[in-house]
Amino acid sequence: MDYSHVRATDPAVADAIADETDRQRETLSMIASENHASKAVVEAQGSVLTNKYAEGYPGERYYAGCEFADVVEDLAVERARDLWGAEHVNVQPHSGSQANMAVYFAVLDPGDRILSLELEHGGHLSHGHPANFAGQLFDVEHYRVDPETGYLDYEGLAATADEFDPDAIVSGFSAYPRRVDWERIDAVADAVDAYHVADIAHITGLVAAGVHPSPVGVADFVTGSTHKTIRAGRGGIVMCGEEHADAVDNAVFPGVQGGPLMHNVAGKAVGFREALDPSFTEYAEGVVENARTLAETLADHGLSVVSGGTDTHIVLVDLRDSHPDLSGGDAEAALERTGIVLNGNTVPGETRSPFDPSGIRAGTAALTTRGFDANDMETVGDLIARVLDAPEDAAVRDEVSEAVDELCAAHPLYE
Repeated sequence: MDYSHVRATDPAVADAIADETDRQRETLSMIASENHASKAVVEAQGSVLTNKYAEGYPGERYYAGCEFADVVEDLAVERARDLWGAEHVNVQPHSGSQANMAVYFAVLDPGDRILSLELEHGGHLSHGHPANFAGQLFDVEHYRVDPETGYLDYEGLAATADEFDPDAIVSGFSAYPRRVDWERIDAVADAVDAYHVADIAHITGLVAAGVHPSPVGVADFVTGSTHKTIRAGRGGIVMCGEEHADAVDNAVFPGVQGGPLMHNVAGKAVGFREALDPSFTEYAEGVVENARTLAETLADHGLSVVSGGTDTHIVLVDLRDSHPDLSGGDAEAALERTGIVLNGNTVPGETRSPFDPSGIRAGTAALTTRGFDANDMETVGDLIARVLDAPEDAAVRDEVSEAVDELCAAHPLYE
């Protein structure tokens, strides 16, 4: 990719971009919330649309000169409807968290009650953590996964909902590796007269491809990120029925943000177009197959995989049984030194600090984008296990680093 103008104007930033490009090329990106956007998406996000203020919506802007911004946003919305089958789509949220904020503000008042999955069990900050706006503005209670199986405790969710009487129930998670029974959660929401907000931030692409059940048409609102498994421009999205369309649109603008980032909307439009190609379904199927292979390989090495496996792109490992003296933070650091980049993560029944938790979380979306298959993922799982077994061993580190270099060379990125 050509960054000659940045190089001429600001060599320091150009160097950082070049270094980041090399880092992505030369390491295995296994952070579950990351992916490698196509050159077309990156180009759209770096376009002159970054210059355009387009407050409002197509045909109803607050500024002149928005005719081409309208074309881009209309394309993004139309393609999103085709991908997910939604009646109404808003593509303006700057992030998944702001998409959630918009939905809350559309139908809730400060002090209303939200029931969501506890963070250490796989929930998300914007679902009501006390450090987040949602936890500060709303009265939040949590449901959990079954500590024995690692699966969602649907009966516990229903019992908590009956006792707590929430105004909204949030489903969809940031570290839950299994399929979600949206209809079962929706039935609980109906029983307590609550809105159902399904946050598919991590699985937008898997849902679009039909390899994970869809909450669209089931939940009242569906929110998501557009840069994870869907691999489009960075940002968020809200989908709902027509009865909530005006409330959502008003909550996004002017409710929680001003003018949309039109260059990001362009990246979304391009990424959605790519996801409409039949090859995207093959990609999404590969993401899940790769994750299952990784989970099985790690389990074969004696690691405790939460819930015993995965149905998505996420593999969550609890280190306490196999490596009781190794924290998730230390594991993350040891793996990064070899070129394997994932993150320490809380696990159900967490006994450590969230800043240095007991588990690690790995994702397969980005590696699948690079062309990794199940055989490659078995190799990656073997390498991860070697590092975890000897995190301070220099010889192991060197050998694993060399193997990572070979994998990266076999699957080039942004050439």
